[in-house]
Amino acid sequence: MNPVTATILQRLAGDGGFVSGGDLCNELQISRSAVWKHIVALRKAGYAIEATSGKGYRLESLTGSPVAEEVAPLLATESFGRNFIYLESIDSTNLRARASAREGAVEGTVVVADSQTEGRGRMRRAWVSPAGVNLYCSIVLRPPVPSIRVPEIPLVAAAAIHEAVTQECPGLAAFIKWPNDIITGGRKLCGILCEMESEPDCTHFVVVGFGLNVNLDPVPEELRKIATSIAIETGLRMSRARLLAAVLNRFEQLYRDWLEKENLAFILPYLEAHSWLKGRELKIEQFNTVLTGTEAGLSPQGHLLLRTVDGALLSVTSGEAHLLPVNHEPRSA
Repeated sequence: MNPVTATILQRLAGDGGFVSGGDLCNELQISRSAVWKHIVALRKAGYAIEATSGKGYRLESLTGSPVAEEVAPLLATESFGRNFIYLESIDSTNLRARASAREGAVEGTVVVADSQTEGRGRMRRAWVSPAGVNLYCSIVLRPPVPSIRVPEIPLVAAAAIHEAVTQECPGLAAFIKWPNDIITGGRKLCGILCEMESEPDCTHFVVVGFGLNVNLDPVPEELRKIATSIAIETGLRMSRARLLAAVLNRFEQLYRDWLEKENLAFILPYLEAHSWLKGRELKIEQFNTVLTGTEAGLSPQGHLLLRTVDGALLSVTSGEAHLLPVNHEPRSA
């Protein structure tokens, strides 16, 4: 968005009532015709703006798009989202965030796109990323911790996203699926991808990316058995800007808490209370093996605890968890 257009939007959004064209001319040192051109640009972008002779301009509604001008007023963060990069379309927000991190981007830098052409999740799986409906966001972190602790971060992010989404959508029955998904109705609502550049005793940076299906309806036919959205589950269309701000606010809080702790013990009760896998019979697919057993909780390091049929308790550090057919019934909140 043009900087002057963005300033006019912020002025209208912050005032709540009418703002005279003369005031905007004086504040921005532009002509009335120039002000009008920016108003027209905002209307074309979807903003409902009333223009009344003798009163000026009044913003009637926002678009809910995850642009800085709509997200920033809702932030209660110190760093998350304060450096905000928004793009209409990009190959991948994680790729852009990693490039920005290598160039020195500060902690909390956020890269958001309206659509992605090469969105991806774990195992390089494609993440369908159409425009105008979902959230695609990546956050640059610079945690002063050894790299061995970084695998805990996706669960911190999952707790933050789950809490933010369920608070904004009280009727949504959502669960956290170890290690990096939010599930509702047995289908994926959100995926999290965490990448880092580090040395054994030093983490240079971490990028936490997530794709959250918000107003996508319908889901592409080939994905309907495995993916869903807030709109499909609740019948509501949500403001993506409001949801993003809620996620960033909660994620920064939990991330700061995590930095002060030695592990994930402080959020284990939340993770386990909202676990999709809790107490269920599973198979865990790893690169060269498949493990089966009953979910028995999480370790303070975020490892999945699996009780095998012979009574052994395994600590699983990574893998793809699947419910066995015996317990495929939906889980209620």
